[in-house]
Amino acid sequence: MTNMRNYVQLIGNLGNDPEIKEFGENKKPAKISVATNETYRNQEGERVNETQWHNVIAWGPQAEFLEKYTSKGQGIVINGKLVNRSYEKNGEKRFVSEVVASEFFLTGPKE
Repeated sequence: MTNMRNYVQLIGNLGNDPEIKEFGENKKPAKISVATNETYRNQEGERVNETQWHNVIAWGPQAEFLEKYTSKGQGIVINGKLVNRSYEKNGEKRFVSEVVASEFFLTGPKE
């Protein structure tokens, strides 16, 4: 973790089982969505729970670990970097932001 210029840490729960795809030899990404929750009080003093969803991708041995040992609802801490990319679908340009995981820690099942 020597480069702190593009560093993201998420602490949340997996929103789905890992989605695994294989692209030739040694190219095996795992895609997951991670829900992070924030609780605060609004101006009226009411408690508000807000959930944000994050797209995360892991490669190689990390992807294999996610595939084998995690499932929907699993608590997880993810360290990585934020990546923005674009692609075309049906002639329309689309943009995606996702976290590329460099390391993660399992924190237990969803309560």
